[in-house]
Amino acid sequence: MSRATKAMYVPLSIVTSAVGGMLATAMFGQIWKRVDDSGEGPPDPKDLNRSAATAFAGAALQGLVFGLVRAAIDRAGARGYQAVTNESPI
Repeated sequence: MSRATKAMYVPLSIVTSAVGGMLATAMFGQIWKRVDDSGEGPPDPKDLNRSAATAFAGAALQGLVFGLVRAAIDRAGARGYQAVTNESPI
């Protein structure tokens, strides 16, 4: 990748990452509402009033959602970049 095309890809990558983070946060919140019956929202690992199992399950689900959304967004951004420039972003 040339310097000029890399300079174009970096801002695109930053924007898609920010959008992906917002999307993942919204998706995790909606999934957690369906998983947890308490209605308290996603667990904070430091909240000792909730069980460790709930805290660990929340963290695992959040990691899964964020990882999948990040991979999908990064992949789509790379494909879009390649379609415009005919170069791989790597």
